[in-house]
Amino acid sequence: MDQHSFFGSFEPHPDPLPDPPRDTPAALPATRPEARATPTEIHDRFVERQDGAWRVLPIEGRFELVYEDGNGAWSVRRLQAHELKIGPGRVLVGGTDRDRDGYRGFRADRIHRLTDRDTGERVERNVLDWLTRRAEATRRARAAALRREARRSGPRAA
Repeated sequence: MDQHSFFGSFEPHPDPLPDPPRDTPAALPATRPEARATPTEIHDRFVERQDGAWRVLPIEGRFELVYEDGNGAWSVRRLQAHELKIGPGRVLVGGTDRDRDGYRGFRADRIHRLTDRDTGERVERNVLDWLTRRAEATRRARAAALRREARRSGPRAA
């Protein structure tokens, strides 16, 4: 059986992912001051940044990936995405791999199929373009939310 016929009948994983915790200031623990993020730290998590030669964009989503590793082995990975890293000759989508219980980065050129677990949308072609559009939309939404928050809070008296 070749790998395409094996993955051709792929259905989404039956075990639904839990809703991710909201990464907002209100969701941060209020009992430990050291656990509270500063406005600068919150801002850095919400907008794009430059990390050496890499441009890092925020991306949100629960994805199921059909992924081919460096040895040619195919696997299905469930990912809570956090960032899209665009660098010299490579694009990586990074996040928490539910099955491996840790942060992982996946090369976009090795993703053969991506399924958005929230919408059911399935992407088999131009995965890199889809990820880039999704990250740009996330970046714009987060920047707009920060601008609204800044206008709401306004200048504070010292």
